[in-house]
Amino acid sequence: MKLSVIICTYNRAQYIGPLLESLVANDLPKSEYEMIVVDNNCTDNTCEVCHAFAQAHADVALKYLVEKEQGISAARNKGMSEATGDVFVYVDDDALVDTHYLSDYALWFEQHPETMAAGGPIEPLYEGFEEPEWMTPMIRTVLTACMNFGESIREYPYRHYPGGGNAAIRREVFEMIGNFNTSLGRKGDNLMGSEEKDIYEKMHTAQMQIMYLPEPVLHHIIPEYKMSKEYFNRLTVQMGRSEHERTNARGDFAYTVRVFSELYRWLEAFGSVIKYTCIGHPSKGLKLLSFRAHVSRGLFFG
Repeated sequence: MKLSVIICTYNRAQYIGPLLESLVANDLPKSEYEMIVVDNNCTDNTCEVCHAFAQAHADVALKYLVEKEQGISAARNKGMSEATGDVFVYVDDDALVDTHYLSDYALWFEQHPETMAAGGPIEPLYEGFEEPEWMTPMIRTVLTACMNFGESIREYPYRHYPGGGNAAIRREVFEMIGNFNTSLGRKGDNLMGSEEKDIYEKMHTAQMQIMYLPEPVLHHIIPEYKMSKEYFNRLTVQMGRSEHERTNARGDFAYTVRVFSELYRWLEAFGSVIKYTCIGHPSKGLKLLSFRAHVSRGLFFG
């Protein structure tokens, strides 16, 4: 069971080196995995950092690729096209992994041929600051990609799927359902998304098993600018636009269902406002309303 660890990167030179070091410190034999870094038009010194790592770790199979088409989906597709592994492990470029991260995935896929994809917990690692008072569990998930479904192995709960920064998918999945949709996902500083959701919904339709594994933990580094109002507003509007793009591509019915789902989520949001106000945290409720308003704007107006 060989793994291809695919890291798509855009101007994250300060993080890519520590990530590669955390991966090479894993206990999985180096002969059982390769690392593929896809440079998506970086303008910083990412290339130099990766070349220095390759020289220091000549025993590691490392491929450094450049994808000129801007976008995370195009970069992921590029990495897959050069991968030789049976399972593709996607790791964010601004993260760190635990020592058993790769061996946990390798062992699970080797012992469970029925599993087509899997993911693990994503824990936020704040860069020297405390969480804002307005933070709620849902907003934390949006801003940090935080994800944890407990200490038990299970299939993902309804409407949930692995985070894009900590996921493993068998090669054969893409042979059956196609690659990442390049009209979705982040492109440079554009914060569009939904490219992973598109893949997992296709897998769900095809009745492929997607498992949550509690052991392969990823620590997502969060800089303070991601707590700013400007970043929050941009991200949440783009979330709505991503859903507009994804569902319309599947037809009018899919978009209509998503619109009605959004209306139901407004009811949930108002309920949360009442709850947080009653317990003395009105800022949490107001932030949830702001989140809902921006997502709806992107969803309804594209």
